[in-house]
Amino acid sequence: MQKEKSSIVAVHLLNDFSGSPLVFMQALQALQASGHRIAIYTSGTRAGFLDQVEAERHRFPYRFFSNVLLRLTAFCFSQIFLFFQLLKYRRKDVVIYVNTLLPFGAALAGRLMGKKVIYHVHESYTRPLVLKKFLRGVAAATADTVFYVSDYLLREEKLEGVKARVVYNALPEEFVRKANTSEYLPSNAGLFQVLMVCSLKEYKGVPQFVSLAARHPALAFELVLNATGDEIAAYFKETELPANLKVFPVQKNLDPFYRRASLVVNLTNPGRCIETFGMTLLEAMCYGVPVIAPPLGGPAELVEEQKNGFAIDVRDEATLDFRLNYLAANPDFMERLSDGARQTAQRFGSGRFSESVVRTIEGIQD
Repeated sequence: MQKEKSSIVAVHLLNDFSGSPLVFMQALQALQASGHRIAIYTSGTRAGFLDQVEAERHRFPYRFFSNVLLRLTAFCFSQIFLFFQLLKYRRKDVVIYVNTLLPFGAALAGRLMGKKVIYHVHESYTRPLVLKKFLRGVAAATADTVFYVSDYLLREEKLEGVKARVVYNALPEEFVRKANTSEYLPSNAGLFQVLMVCSLKEYKGVPQFVSLAARHPALAFELVLNATGDEIAAYFKETELPANLKVFPVQKNLDPFYRRASLVVNLTNPGRCIETFGMTLLEAMCYGVPVIAPPLGGPAELVEEQKNGFAIDVRDEATLDFRLNYLAANPDFMERLSDGARQTAQRFGSGRFSESVVRTIEGIQD
């Protein structure tokens, strides 16, 4: 008789529409399709990708505060609460699956109960540094296996003595099907459209994107931020935005933005933060949209110069301006980059991602 599969206790700190819960959602859906029961523990303050998983759902108290002291207090309280919540699984056959380094309370509870603990690590940027060292220490002491989203992240953040596996991010099948119906156009309604999708963080290049738009008044710019309208208004309160820039709050559906984009950019400052993958770059390529991205980290594993886009440091304004002007003036070249972008996206299919996640988790439970 076939052995019953372990239940998965999946834990993520802040559910929203950013990259890490998107990837976690896919992983959980793959495990669910393989016959695992899923219980999700996450914050209850925002809607997000994890709401799309049909699973047993539990909330713990956490909300994001802009004030650092309040944020750390809320974070620590949430992990104490989470730790005691999970102790109810001590007599059950479960695997604790922790998304990002942050939910350390779940990992500690899992180790105390003698359960298998898996981490899915997406980023290397955690501040303050003392918090990062603490979280890495907990992960090293509790994890059986760690998934890393790129070779770069594995090299930079590998935990000694813990089994590691690189599992490249992939896009949901429904997203790919929708993207495949999109016809790439180097200009939309006669305008060269530049799109950036990111968090409302300075190191993500938000001020540089505004400056870029101001320097290129003949082009159109759209900025989609993972933030509310009020948060955006407060951030730009003392900034005069150029007329050719439109700013949007968090979006559940980015399809219309990618369809009208001529170019997608990631302007993260590598002097302050090195991207570990670049999910919006892969999404853009799936739509056949060429990209400009940082020359370091995970994006360097996606972007191939003059095949699907260009790798440019945001601090090199002269090169960025030159390349943007050149791309806007050469639609035939943009068409060739578009073909290369779609070819790159095909290498990151959901089937390979799902198989890696399921095989690894089922392997450690045997």
